[in-house]
Amino acid sequence: MAKLKKRHTNKTVDEFIRKANAIGLSDDYLFLSTIERYEMQVRILETLKKTIEEEDTLVTKEYVKGRENLYTHPAITEYNKTTDSANKTVQTLDNLMKSQTAMIRKKDNPDPLMEILGDKDD
Repeated sequence: MAKLKKRHTNKTVDEFIRKANAIGLSDDYLFLSTIERYEMQVRILETLKKTIEEEDTLVTKEYVKGRENLYTHPAITEYNKTTDSANKTVQTLDNLMKSQTAMIRKKDNPDPLMEILGDKDD
């Protein structure tokens, strides 16, 4: 199997890639597309964070008759949404890793009772 290369400075991504290479997920489409999605989410979060740090956290919206209302900056809401999505993506990556590891263990240490009963996943 091909080895994935580190593509991002994010330590979480690097750790997932290291583990994926070790357990044979480096060619798995679901893993690859999920890690790419997570990398994109991290980039979006970095951009939103920069915007939040550089701009006022409150913005005004002007309505009919010139009335203004204060609201939190839209970047804050998007940052929170993206953080939730990134956390779910990390959970998906973790589940893929656990599933692959369990499959490897099952192949390396088959259950004798299941072999006797004829329950094989191969």
